[in-house]
Amino acid sequence: MKIEVLTGPALEAALDDVARLRIAVFRDWPYLYDGDISYERQYLDDYLAPSAIVVAAKDGDEIVGVATGMAMEAHADDFAAPFAERPEPLEQIFYCAESVLLPAYRGQGIGNAFFDAREAHAKALGRRYSAFCSVIRPEDHPARPQGYSPLDPFWRKRGYAPLPGVQAEFRWTDIGDSDQSPHKLQFWMKTL
Repeated sequence: MKIEVLTGPALEAALDDVARLRIAVFRDWPYLYDGDISYERQYLDDYLAPSAIVVAAKDGDEIVGVATGMAMEAHADDFAAPFAERPEPLEQIFYCAESVLLPAYRGQGIGNAFFDAREAHAKALGRRYSAFCSVIRPEDHPARPQGYSPLDPFWRKRGYAPLPGVQAEFRWTDIGDSDQSPHKLQFWMKTL
């Protein structure tokens, strides 16, 4: 297994693979995302920005996982809006957008490698805080897998804590639905 930061032409060449990987992983709980390749490609173009980072986990030449992030103020306004009442300036927050990893590669330390690389990048940009958001689904949701264990303990071990009242709402189409519906996301943050 190799962890590598994708930049320039290597990143551009990988965007279709990253889009397909996001769709595949986000189909699972808790996202239940019925993805669209054209939307994904448009979304991922933002990661060509100078403040962005894309970290890939590769098995040989195959990308089996990816983590992304960028300056909070460079991300969509919907992500920054929940921080309007917070004391931390947006220009000091690095947003760890997502970590997606195929199930066969989980539990091997790749999640830590993803956060390590993004946090190092955030520090290199002079950021003081690192944040991400997690999907909020009800405990009794019918698609919740038996024995599901949330990642909260992993995130807390890395020093992240949920920010009370700091949530966002985004729309996407769940698997089996014909239309988009609103979904709540909880922000987590740590001081770097």
